[in-house]
Amino acid sequence: MGFTPLPGTRAPVRVWTDPYAIEPQAAKQLRNIGALPWVQGVAVMPDVHFGKGATVGSVIAMRQAVSPAAVGVDIGCGMSAVRTSLTAADLPDDLSALRSAIEAAIPVGFAKRDDPVDPRRVRGLEQGGWDAFWTGFGDLDRRVRQLESRARHQLGTLGGGNHFIEVCLEQDGPDAGRVWLMLHSGSRNIGKELAERHIRVAQALPHNTDLPDRDLAVFLTGTPEMDAYRRDLWWAQEYARRNRAVMLAVLCEVVREQLPQVSYDAPISCHHNYVAEETYDGVEVLVTRKGAIRAGAGDLGIIPGSMGTGSYIVRGRGNPAAYCSASHGAGRRMSRAQAKRTYSTEDLERQTAGVECRKDAGVVDEIPGAYKDITEVMAQQEDLVEVVAHLKQVVCVKG
Repeated sequence: MGFTPLPGTRAPVRVWTDPYAIEPQAAKQLRNIGALPWVQGVAVMPDVHFGKGATVGSVIAMRQAVSPAAVGVDIGCGMSAVRTSLTAADLPDDLSALRSAIEAAIPVGFAKRDDPVDPRRVRGLEQGGWDAFWTGFGDLDRRVRQLESRARHQLGTLGGGNHFIEVCLEQDGPDAGRVWLMLHSGSRNIGKELAERHIRVAQALPHNTDLPDRDLAVFLTGTPEMDAYRRDLWWAQEYARRNRAVMLAVLCEVVREQLPQVSYDAPISCHHNYVAEETYDGVEVLVTRKGAIRAGAGDLGIIPGSMGTGSYIVRGRGNPAAYCSASHGAGRRMSRAQAKRTYSTEDLERQTAGVECRKDAGVVDEIPGAYKDITEVMAQQEDLVEVVAHLKQVVCVKG
């Protein structure tokens, strides 16, 4: 499937789904984005849905400007995965002990670690750059510097909402039954604190007074406000990457303790709420991916479904019309509040049958029925990515 242009916008807005199926609120947001004078173009992913300021599932290329709301508040949120040497036959019939071991090793929800992570004591974790990374905290927005202790104690923790840790089985081909480990998390509260502060600063700038949506306020290149935002943004993106790296290393060790024969391939990691400097048609742009992954030619990425459906390891095709991007997941089809009104714990048990996971009222808003059909989402972006592996979870840990 190729893209469909969204009519009535100043900048081109290319849509990789049925434009008439996009919820009206989200369609209005896309038109608002396409009207901004700094926007070079917008690519709309098949998992698109309403968000704050900018839609989730949108890729926005801007000339010498960036909108913090077009990045999202969980700066650097993304995915990591690693293929193991194990097969389904190596796993125990009862996976509850494995799930419990993961939950004991990696704090979830609002929890944090009793002691900050010492990278030297985490087997398989990259050792370089940690001192310089934490030194950079002292350069962040002065209003968040008092959160350093919290940021250190939350490093290597999962969070809640749609974040998860999974043990998955490859579904098709010669490696069917191969075990993968996968997780989804971001910059924890520190990215949110930084984002919200910068959004408020942007909204007060004079060039943002007449925008169609004040949440689309931008910073302009060459201004101290832009410099401050980009400094904090890069740090938060790196925090999110290192947060996932710590968790994946700890997760690998948990599995190794239960199944000592395991070995691991090189991990795959990708942001899906971030900014990158890229060039298209000779024009240098700042590309914000809010609920989208980079899918340059040959890039490996991860596109998850919900807690009871499949996920995909993909390789990018490098489609410039989409700014070399693809969707970040299935995408919600109903809000959390609507999901809680619509579904019960009995529905959750039925829709997550065969998965070792929470099945209580606290995660009903994450029920598979609240999300779009991941197989349909994948079919709509065949010109953006090719499937490397189709996975199905057998263990899912959520906060």
